[in-house]
Amino acid sequence: MSAMDTKYPPTDEVPYGSGSETGSSSERDWSPEEEKKAKRKLDLIIMPLLTLGFFCLQLDRGNIANAITDDFMEDIGITQNQFNVGQQMLSLGIVLFEIPSNMLLYRVGPGKWLTLQLFLFGLVSTFQAFQNSYGSFVATRLILGITESGFIPGGLWTLSTWYTRGETAKRVMVFYFGNQFGQASAKLLAYGILHMRGVGGKAGWFWLFVLMGTFTVLCGCVLGFCLPDSFKNPHSTFLPKVEIFTERELYILNKRVKLDDPAKGHKKKRIGLPAFKKAFSNWRMWIHVLITLCNNGPQRGFDTYAPSLVEEFGFGSLSSNALASVGLFIQIPVSFTFSYISDRFNKRGETVITGLSMTILAYIFNRSFTEVNNRGLRYFGVVWTQTFGTFSHPLNITWMSLTCTDSEERALAMAMVIMGANMAGIYGAQLYRSDDEPRYRRAFSICIAALSLGALLAIIRKVDEIFIRRRGGGPTEQDRIDAEGEVYDELKPAAPSNTIPQPSLVSGNVKPVVVAET
Repeated sequence: MSAMDTKYPPTDEVPYGSGSETGSSSERDWSPEEEKKAKRKLDLIIMPLLTLGFFCLQLDRGNIANAITDDFMEDIGITQNQFNVGQQMLSLGIVLFEIPSNMLLYRVGPGKWLTLQLFLFGLVSTFQAFQNSYGSFVATRLILGITESGFIPGGLWTLSTWYTRGETAKRVMVFYFGNQFGQASAKLLAYGILHMRGVGGKAGWFWLFVLMGTFTVLCGCVLGFCLPDSFKNPHSTFLPKVEIFTERELYILNKRVKLDDPAKGHKKKRIGLPAFKKAFSNWRMWIHVLITLCNNGPQRGFDTYAPSLVEEFGFGSLSSNALASVGLFIQIPVSFTFSYISDRFNKRGETVITGLSMTILAYIFNRSFTEVNNRGLRYFGVVWTQTFGTFSHPLNITWMSLTCTDSEERALAMAMVIMGANMAGIYGAQLYRSDDEPRYRRAFSICIAALSLGALLAIIRKVDEIFIRRRGGGPTEQDRIDAEGEVYDELKPAAPSNTIPQPSLVSGNVKPVVVAET
């Protein structure tokens, strides 16, 4: 009888090992070649789809920054300070509806919910083209935040269910590539699309919203046809009878994940009160939340006004969008380098501190260059800020997750830090105000102060970590495992890593209850 003819236990009834995290080689009743083939197929299906979704989210979230270089505020009759309020509404919508979105994810499954979300925020983004007043602007920004809430944690949770913990870290890095590439591409695409001003008697920003929003809706169709829901329901939303994986592949993929983390097969109804007390009383968690608040606020505001800053330097209104994408494209290899160093050499605190230091230097450049009229120097400040301004956030999250001792605490800590990230967007939206334009000296000074506080907190946390290791006789076993990264062993599953928190509330179908937005 061939391997394909053999019947295997149902995927939600896979036998576990003797309680170990990894299981023994005797439990792995498949060859290394079979596992590699199944995992390769998984990579070719799950990773491109989730990364595409993140790319679309960033396009729709960030295209407003490009629209304001095409007289968007003047056309709909709002002031800069009113525009900032709309940006606050986007972050507020994410904060308020993150938990309800996660509850819906739990109810309907990630395949269906992520597909629906792409449709929803794609439609909202498209209909932003018909804004004509302050009220419609604020309403659409709020609704866009509501529809986007939960997509990023949904993607992260989906990765954690299909991959082992040691594999998840690298896949998350690829997942975030969609975010970085979306940030950079949005500005470059806007350069071309905004040239359509006058087509059909419409403004260039009208076509910017229509085309990018329509693209997102079409990508929602792609996810609907191709993204499997879960091990128990390994079918796409639109093709529920089409087999994406063979029975043998599902058996291998599911069992190796459960051998890596047996807790994924345990039925938990809720997070216990002790976990809440443990997470919220841990001062180290609050340090990481404060670092997030200090880092993300300045960058959120800067991302919005980067094209406008470049335009003020004396570049053309449309060319400024293309020029504002340069630093974001450079950021991609730089962030990958920092992530590699963080993972490979276990330099969690060091990479966060270095990233924050480079960002402080960026804002010092920006503040200093306001006193000169050399547009080349001032543009260099923008590129430097975009290159180093954002990747300290995921590095900080990784560092924080290693502080947690169990999955429940880790899930709650993740929720705390992501709520902090979105709250930072609320205050960051008001840094660049009309009474401070066009040089924004006050805004840059506030950013330097906030980032300096964040760097100081990171240094305190690193010193604390050094003392802990000295008292404990050096790095922990988890530190060594995490530093090693993903190592394929023919006899053992991948080494576990706590880089991404696992869902703390699971059932037989390994569904989440609490996940977080990044």
